[in-house]
Amino acid sequence: MDKWKALIIALGMLQLMNCQDMKKKDDMPMPTYDVQISHPWNNYLITPVEDKIITLEGIPAGLPYGSSSGTWGDSGKGFTEQSGTPIGADIVYFSRYEDAFYHLKADFPKDKVLDLIQRAYANNESDSSDEPLKEFINIKEEPDYNEKYNKAGMAYYKFGTLVFGFAPKGMVVVWIKFGYVSVQLGEFQAEVVKDDKKYADKLFSKISQTREEIKKNMFIPDVSSKEWKDYQKRYFWSPNIISGNKDFRLFKIQSEYYNGEREIMLRPWVLKPPMKERAVPKEITFFWETGKGQAYEGRVFFNWENANEVLEKSGKDFKLNIKVAPDNTNMEIMINEQKVSVDSTRIYPSDLTFKESY
Repeated sequence: MDKWKALIIALGMLQLMNCQDMKKKDDMPMPTYDVQISHPWNNYLITPVEDKIITLEGIPAGLPYGSSSGTWGDSGKGFTEQSGTPIGADIVYFSRYEDAFYHLKADFPKDKVLDLIQRAYANNESDSSDEPLKEFINIKEEPDYNEKYNKAGMAYYKFGTLVFGFAPKGMVVVWIKFGYVSVQLGEFQAEVVKDDKKYADKLFSKISQTREEIKKNMFIPDVSSKEWKDYQKRYFWSPNIISGNKDFRLFKIQSEYYNGEREIMLRPWVLKPPMKERAVPKEITFFWETGKGQAYEGRVFFNWENANEVLEKSGKDFKLNIKVAPDNTNMEIMINEQKVSVDSTRIYPSDLTFKESY
């Protein structure tokens, strides 16, 4: 009987140890991150009155002190680091240019959050490893990625910034940023607070301006969220940068989209970018060489109406072709043999070097 009891205890201890090992393997470090509050431009200013970022762990987290700033998807301001997995938000804010208080009560897509916070996105080539880079790695599968890839400089960035964007009529967009790379978490809708005296008393007791003064100086009639709703449109496409110069070597593409997302592509996948759903590009910057001492940076600045019209008519799984002239002096932009009219293009000499540089 004692032998059986000892065996049962031993088996129980073994099972407990296995469970602890599995838990340790599956556990992710609690995310820490900055929080930003952005707006489309400065005359679309909002001010939070009450704010709470809901976390999976129940840890308190919130928005920065003060009002929104910057541009759509990037406030340009850091804040005291917050902790906990963000799975929702409960925010009351004052839209100064609408003279209205809004209440945002949002649940973030939990599975998407848990997937994204396990990623680290490549922003630069790695000086610590000769292994081919990937668009992103799974931190759970490569917990030693920091030592492996980032020891001699930052190549992969994990989740470091949570950005809120406040557009007119209660439209709120949330992004998760990994260095330069920005991925949209979702679009949410805040509701107008009809009986707002409680929040007005709270806000205007803390600021020097009265509600009447703000309305007189900042109110914008007939505002709409249509522009930023339109920016949410996505199409299945990929950038394709080519040249008639036989010595052309492409190293990096970084793209900024009208919906606030940002993407970086490096070798090897920059040579054949994946076809996937992307928003309309706002700016594409890329780096290439055609020989020793012939390193260049190119930029294309897109016009929303022109680009969206062509993308909308281009079907599915198409390439946005940027063809650089053999002498590196100009470029043309085409989709399915149709020229895309852009605001401007630029080509500069570059002093950046890459592992496969001439």
